[in-house]
Amino acid sequence: MKVLDSYKLMSDNVPAEVQIVEREEEFVNTYELTRMHFQLATQTVMDHLKEKVIEEVNIRPTEAQDAETMHKLREAFVEKASDIVRRELVGTKEDMRKVIVGTLAHELIGLGEMELLLSDDNLEEIVVNTSKEPLWVYHKKWGWLKTNFTIPREEQIHNYAAIIGRQVGRQITNLNPLLDAHLEGGDRANATLFPISTKGNSITIRKFAKSPWTITRMLDPKNTVMSIDVAALLWLSIQYEMNIIVAGGTASGKTSVLNALLVFTPPNQRVISIEDTRELYLPEFLHWLPMVTRLPNPEGKGEVSMLDLMVNSLRMRPDRIVLGEIRRQREAEVLFEAMHTGHSVLATLHADSAEQAKNRMVQPPISLPESMLEAVHLILVQYRQRRTGIRRTLELAEVVPYKSLVTVNKVYQWNARSDQIEKVGDYARVVDEIMMYSGMNQKEIESDLAERKMVLQYMLDNKLYDINDVGRISATFYRNKEFLLEKVKKKANPSEIFSGLSDMGGQAEKEGTKEKAKRH
Repeated sequence: MKVLDSYKLMSDNVPAEVQIVEREEEFVNTYELTRMHFQLATQTVMDHLKEKVIEEVNIRPTEAQDAETMHKLREAFVEKASDIVRRELVGTKEDMRKVIVGTLAHELIGLGEMELLLSDDNLEEIVVNTSKEPLWVYHKKWGWLKTNFTIPREEQIHNYAAIIGRQVGRQITNLNPLLDAHLEGGDRANATLFPISTKGNSITIRKFAKSPWTITRMLDPKNTVMSIDVAALLWLSIQYEMNIIVAGGTASGKTSVLNALLVFTPPNQRVISIEDTRELYLPEFLHWLPMVTRLPNPEGKGEVSMLDLMVNSLRMRPDRIVLGEIRRQREAEVLFEAMHTGHSVLATLHADSAEQAKNRMVQPPISLPESMLEAVHLILVQYRQRRTGIRRTLELAEVVPYKSLVTVNKVYQWNARSDQIEKVGDYARVVDEIMMYSGMNQKEIESDLAERKMVLQYMLDNKLYDINDVGRISATFYRNKEFLLEKVKKKANPSEIFSGLSDMGGQAEKEGTKEKAKRH
């Protein structure tokens, strides 16, 4: 036995310790979770407390309509359960009471021991295949790991799936044995029931970062998802409303990259995003309306499809439309119609290269006429190496119209040997279109890109990873570029930039008040 890694967890005041272990008898490394186990007498008291809490706490998580309401209901449960524990266990230390209340919350309104796994930010995936096998997890550093505990009964797995479904107003039953939903914290959950999954009932939870990935985190030398040259070009393309498809395989980081790019949206534009499950999170000051699809109820009524939302979004005066994933022909047709009617569109697509992305869109089941693809300006391809777990921008390519066809012009390519993203071609379309719409010449565009790279490097040097901080720097670039570049060149503290924004806002408000007084 060899311990490869270890760290501590805390979920609702319930402590636990994790060890990543290499064992000779196992073909994969194991994720071994050690948590506090109550003595037999305490466990008997716990069973009594559960009955008291169920009897006295009139809280129904099914009443929750959103994450904020769920959070308030959970707080109310903890408060009431704390009162009961304090009353029933006189003389117990405060720390122990907190552990007991947290354990009650996990077992009565949560997902049991899985709550500890959900609190581990190092995990990307939590998988229950059956009650007969241990749970599996996908660790950011160590990949797939087998855990040291199981859910003992199939009925319990079914119960957890039902809890997840009730939180979003959906049911999973023998008649409807498939569930796709999201947890309170935004993590995505999928569940299936036996005999659809022949081993037994299953749950798959994809965890999303509590702090969304930003472009600076992707540029960080510890991650190097993309290069600063690619990031600067994408920022320029976002400003000038280029249509971008982010392609890649499963878990390659498509949505994370899409989220990072959307932070560059000018604040005076309206963004409407359409997803099956809410995954995008943008700066709080952006003009953004997120929408999600809805499955039909058991009677087959009430469905709201992605196509319904896309058609409806065109009536909502969007400047930018963001589609979670292009899957079917009709959705793609509406999306490309939006491009042709002057809307800036960003979307994701499953494809392993820019050429494959083009072929997927012109072949079944999407089957678009190739001439329609000229509305797309850039295809960005993300890649995930399963062996090491690294994620990289594999390609950045232009879509170049040629008569009634289109060709893919690759500009940047990742070199696996050097682990660098290299420029492998010249621009054939994007720069020319930016010159046409902005009035800038080639030299001015190069100067603009250099300024953006300088700002990106400044954010990287100052570790500005928060999505709102990156958004505010980007918004300042649009609103008062001279002020921002002056601070960046002086290597000023970011607080000077943010306080300067507040001062400028206050001054603008005062000037507006004076002007209004003059008119009156």
